[in-house]
Amino acid sequence: MAITGERIPLARARRIALAAQGFAAPRPSTTITTRHLRGVIDRLSIIQLDSVNVFARTHYMPFFSRLGPYDRALLDELAVHAPAVGRVASRGRRTPRSRELFEYWAHEASLIKTDLHPYLRWRMAEEHNWGGINAIARDKPHLLEDVRALVAARGPVRANAIDIERPVRRPGEMWNWHDGKVMLEYLFWKGEITAARRVNFERHYDLTSRVLPSDVLATPTPTDGEAYRELVRLAARAYGVATEPDLGDYFRLPRAASKRAVAELVEAGELSPVAVDGWRQPAYLWSSARVPRRVSARALLSPFDPLVWFRERTERLFGFRYRIEIYVPAARRQHGYYVLPFLLGEHLVARVDLKSDRAAGALRVQAAHLEAGQDPDHVAAELAEELAATAEWLDLSGVEVVPRGDLSGPLARYV
Repeated sequence: MAITGERIPLARARRIALAAQGFAAPRPSTTITTRHLRGVIDRLSIIQLDSVNVFARTHYMPFFSRLGPYDRALLDELAVHAPAVGRVASRGRRTPRSRELFEYWAHEASLIKTDLHPYLRWRMAEEHNWGGINAIARDKPHLLEDVRALVAARGPVRANAIDIERPVRRPGEMWNWHDGKVMLEYLFWKGEITAARRVNFERHYDLTSRVLPSDVLATPTPTDGEAYRELVRLAARAYGVATEPDLGDYFRLPRAASKRAVAELVEAGELSPVAVDGWRQPAYLWSSARVPRRVSARALLSPFDPLVWFRERTERLFGFRYRIEIYVPAARRQHGYYVLPFLLGEHLVARVDLKSDRAAGALRVQAAHLEAGQDPDHVAAELAEELAATAEWLDLSGVEVVPRGDLSGPLARYV
């Protein structure tokens, strides 16, 4: 169904966005296979990674949110996050032809289809954007060469293979990397090395030439302009309707490059300028965007799901102000430590702070809050069903509700 005219009601824009993200179709009624996972990857292009594991690793969640329960080992196989299986080369290396996803800085640290590697080489050629990492590589060239040689000789290697003492963590620091780990991350950014696999979520680094398929590595590098257009094209397809900052944020493009790519795609007829009711900025409609009559979704969303990861867009689409509070002192948190929005129908109707208590075998709802104007009993009943399915998927025996938040009472009655 095509849209004509220049103005789109917000409700229709929301349905376009949900359809583009894969929430307009019912979940499969058959066993989820690798084919289903590939469909999600093709739709989203990026699956963000994050180290927090209080509930579940975030890269598993976008598939569960759209497909329902599935065997996580299927994704481990595509991402080579499980111990190597299948055709294996010497010293535990996975043969390059079997890899479908690789890790790089796309939105943030992400899993990406291997055939997108050429479109991210412009970033590999740039200076690393984290303060201090370039300086260490510049000031300690001998260490950089030693780390490069170590990976070449012994890869895949963990960061602790470099015998350098870890510094004491200073207040406010997220990581206390030693200089050897910094060098690995520098080479990772430059594309010289990548994650051959992860074990217990720890990267095992190897030369990119030994990890990615040879045909991908042999693909000519596109011009920066060609790469920017393709990345904005993928973002537009994944969003359906979006502002230019929305599109640029998807792959964290330079703002000038994003603006130029959007203009070129408009000129090519792939994007159409539109105005969405209530949005201050101009918006752009993807040429093949679907407009369902209604959306009947039900899903818990990771804080790093593409539907909600750009918080300004989340607020514009859903009227839902969302901030992750992991780094907020406990006494100052409004909704909890690891809070997931709950999508019901076409709206974000609640937020739940979840913890997988693996020792007790329980999915613990640390807090549950209802959005204004929502029916607490209806939301609680639907949320209870989704939580039960989530607990079973995570191999937990049940759901426990802590009496915190205005939805916790109704939810406890349905759990």
